[in-house]
Amino acid sequence: MGFEQEALQVLRDEVHSNKSAMWHQVEGAGKGEPFVLRHLLKHGTQTPSRLAEALHASSGRISALLGAMEKKGYVTRKIDDHDRRNILVSLTPKGTEQAKRDRDDIDSVIRWIFSQMGERRTREFVDLSQEFMTYMSVCKPGAPRPTAEEVNAAFAAKRESAGKQ
Repeated sequence: MGFEQEALQVLRDEVHSNKSAMWHQVEGAGKGEPFVLRHLLKHGTQTPSRLAEALHASSGRISALLGAMEKKGYVTRKIDDHDRRNILVSLTPKGTEQAKRDRDDIDSVIRWIFSQMGERRTREFVDLSQEFMTYMSVCKPGAPRPTAEEVNAAFAAKRESAGKQ
């Protein structure tokens, strides 16, 4: 077994067998109510169809989710004044507060983990994670592996976007 397969297996084992309560919370933030709250906080008012697209969920799933969130007082749904065929979903002050609380809770734990790792190892981790994600951005399952030119272009785009920040 090459180092690549060994690294993949260790990564799989860590992700699938060693899940902490924190990991479950982070994972849950990518779906359901936490995702909708975070998405609306970041992008503002949205239509249910845009939320369904972002969540990769059916319109029925989004409708049920929004109904539950409306009952909790996190969101409101109203008819678009400019196009009465559309419904607009917005965060309420209570929803905004919950979204920020969820984000701050996760951020606090991650900052603590980084403090335990130390500055040098945290910076290495972040650099390696960015490199890994850049490679991931040019790979598609079932497609041929990217060319050297495609990889170089992805890293150049990453450097250019980092320079603009």
